[in-house]
Amino acid sequence: MRKCVAAFLLSLATTLGAAQAEPLVTSGMGLQSCEKLARDLKPAEGFNHLPNALMYFWVQGYMSAANIATLEGDGLYIDLSKFDEKVILPAIVEFCSKNPDRKPISLIDDILNDTKKLTGEWKKGTVKWAAD
Repeated sequence: MRKCVAAFLLSLATTLGAAQAEPLVTSGMGLQSCEKLARDLKPAEGFNHLPNALMYFWVQGYMSAANIATLEGDGLYIDLSKFDEKVILPAIVEFCSKNPDRKPISLIDDILNDTKKLTGEWKKGTVKWAAD
């Protein structure tokens, strides 16, 4: 009986957690309002807090795609290893706390624009969607 109750409670917790996270997943983390994200993100909890993980992995995907496009365009890229969760998550919370009417994608675009670019070796035309 205890095993059945434990399995039911685990199933219920998983379902509720997934239901709570779904709006963040389906609408895109970078396009969420800062007003909402400033409340939802908890950088001190790291990846143990689902919204933190969703936000960070969205940022990594967005920045990686930007790197590919930049490499394809002019052979430059950003060293993404400098932007781990201990940098990105607090930066987003700070930005969103100060700018509740904006979206975190604005901050990430600023980071992409302002960060020093490195020269990389890249064979032009490798990624057809990024080619000029």
